[in-house]
Amino acid sequence: EVQLVESGGGLVQPGGSLNLSCVLSGFTFSELSMSWVRQAPGKGIEWVASISGGGSAIDYLDSVKGRFTISRDNAKSTVYLQLNSLKTEDTAMYYCKPTGWSTRGQGTQVTVSS
Repeated sequence: EVQLVESGGGLVQPGGSLNLSCVLSGFTFSELSMSWVRQAPGKGIEWVASISGGGSAIDYLDSVKGRFTISRDNAKSTVYLQLNSLKTEDTAMYYCKPTGWSTRGQGTQVTVSS
């Protein structure tokens, strides 16, 4: 059974930074493309970024390009999302998931507010 545990969220002021982490167990991590998605209050799920199994292919939602960075450490079965220059509109619950799967973790809350 695949399990995902996200961490690293919090409350930050606009312009601040956070580093999210997600640990996967129950599957060979390096074989999986991984994605981060988010859900703002009252809105649907929005894809944010993806990274291929080997880390060579990366893609971002246009609104986060240049501000967010996705990376992974296959030895630690962990995918990261560095969030810089945060905006109030980035406020959401952030989830990691294998790309194309419905399985996701419990999420980590990111709140950007002054």
